[in-house]
Amino acid sequence: MVYHLLRFNVKNSLILISLNLLLTFVLTGSDIEPKKVKVVVVALFERGDVTADDPGEFQLWVERYPLSERIPFPHGNRDLYWNDQDGVLGMVTGIGTAKAAASITAVALDPRFDFSQSYWLLAGIAGFDPADASLASVCWVDWVIDGDLSHTIDIREAPKGWSTGRFPFRAKSPYQQPRPANEGSYFKLNESLTNWAFARTKEIQLMDTEAIAIRRRRFTETPMGQKPPFVLRGSYLAAMNFWHGAIENEWANNWVEYWTDGKGEFVASAMEGSGMMIALKFLEQANLVDCSRVMMLRAASNYTMQWPGGTAIESKSGEVMGGYSAFIPSIENAYTVGSPVVREIVKNWDTYSSTLPQVK
Repeated sequence: MVYHLLRFNVKNSLILISLNLLLTFVLTGSDIEPKKVKVVVVALFERGDVTADDPGEFQLWVERYPLSERIPFPHGNRDLYWNDQDGVLGMVTGIGTAKAAASITAVALDPRFDFSQSYWLLAGIAGFDPADASLASVCWVDWVIDGDLSHTIDIREAPKGWSTGRFPFRAKSPYQQPRPANEGSYFKLNESLTNWAFARTKEIQLMDTEAIAIRRRRFTETPMGQKPPFVLRGSYLAAMNFWHGAIENEWANNWVEYWTDGKGEFVASAMEGSGMMIALKFLEQANLVDCSRVMMLRAASNYTMQWPGGTAIESKSGEVMGGYSAFIPSIENAYTVGSPVVREIVKNWDTYSSTLPQVK
């Protein structure tokens, strides 16, 4: 009885929130123009308040960009923050694919905003493959690959010769060809826009520390993982399972290669990207957003696997929220690389409102 009452109350609360937003639009739509959003900055988590404490992914945007105006967002994860002069909106989706999809949908359907010409920038932290990049490096994303939509059997029960117990949804074996239809398994971001963002930021000097220099020296078999932080392009595997270790890292590389026909290179592992993209794809069908204006960057807070001679659990044991080996440098570098791109779009809005930027 209590369960059904709770379920009824939650359902009706959501209905009331939706009706309230609709009523607000009907009553005020003729009098109040929706805010024309030029850029949406999408962070995935924040640790406490959005100012004056230990930062998460969002705080530097609020304090430094700045995003000074708080806008209540009761039907989302956290309140929104707005820079009226620049037309830049910041949001925090919450951790995970489901929260990302729900939050993006909620904000895009909010009648207070017009996202028809908005650029979207996801800027967050991630685990990086040491074969491709080092701690605190920043990756502009070319492909987003979903790591959840699949079948799984324990490898100990798998047929002889299988390298993994994971295989594509609607397939009968790992890496089956031809591939099943794309039901949200992969998203290719606008290559021209990604290349433009990379070209504008590839020479930026990134934060480095002695602590992460010491850690990266352990990765003696991967030269790219030993370099000081740098900006690169690469592919992003989005999955709800926070995996770690050399075996899972090999699967991630193979999974990305499979879904991109070898055109993508696995670099970053995090959660929310595929949820954000499926939401935006649905919203685009209603002409509410333009998916050709989506950019994503991820900064390396940790590696996705252990160093030579180490174990997966040794490597993973020190990687907890706020304690990742490159947590603060990765947050700093995500803002350092992302903010010039946002400012450039705003500065040249007369052009970029209708014509997407590209490398000259």
